Amino acid sequence: MGGVTHIVQVSFKSDVSADVIQETCDRMLGLRESCLHPTTQKPYIRASKGGKDCSVEGMQNGFTHVFVVEFDSVEDRDYYALKDPKHLEFGAFIGTVVSQVQVMDFMSNVFGLAVN
Repeated sequence: MGGVTHIVQVSFKSDVSADVIQETCDRMLGLRESCLHPTTQKPYIRASKGGKDCSVEGMQNGFTHVFVVEFDSVEDRDYYALKDPKHLEFGAFIGTVVSQVQVMDFMSNVFGLAVN
């Protein structure tokens, strides 16, 4: 099986400061180094990037920031999403500063039945 791309869109609560937004974004991108594979104890996130929305299309539906995380396998994505202690800790934190979150994952060029 091929890799998995994990997309996270967020909007921050209106009372969250610019410093907290920056800290949150830094922590999200820092997961690439702090999340360690349970067997190898080495980072397993292939790539991650993110930023503030700058689209001119006007279809953001309130989302202001986006992050894209790439994994080599469904198994790595599943570990990250469901078990990785660093990711779960971050998830608890981000829940305190965002008003909405949307997450979608996909495997390149797979358009048929869901693969989970």
